Amino acid sequence: MSVIGSYLKKHTEALVKDVGIEAACRLSGKSKATLGRYYSGHDEHADRFMPVDTVAELEKAASYPHVTSALAELKGIHLSLTESLRNTGEKVSVNSDVIALSQRFAMLMAEYQTSIEDGTISVNEAKRLLRETTQLQQVLIEMKLHLEEEAR
Repeated sequence: MSVIGSYLKKHTEALVKDVGIEAACRLSGKSKATLGRYYSGHDEHADRFMPVDTVAELEKAASYPHVTSALAELKGIHLSLTESLRNTGEKVSVNSDVIALSQRFAMLMAEYQTSIEDGTISVNEAKRLLRETTQLQQVLIEMKLHLEEEAR
């Protein structure tokens, strides 16, 4: 499988797990087996990818646009969340963003330290690092939005 295909499948898996497999089945009208094929790394499923309409439906319910973000990153594009996607009524300062960023980075470094102790990073360790990296990215996006608000 190509590196791009593998990358998209990992983000598809993150999307399904973010929404929850049962909810993803309901929202998409697809079975667990079909959804599993979309992110399976096995050779027989290498050419199967989630349809765009299904991605859009699941990303509406997800906490983060995993597949859309992955596609943008592959093209070198950076995404920003719109005001309507943010929590309403929440007044967060840039200071709290810096604290959240520091905490997330510390969690990523702790996960990295644990993963590299034996000299190699296993597939499961890489998945955990990827999850932490995605969480760090979300904090950075929120921080960017708060800074943009303050710059107005």
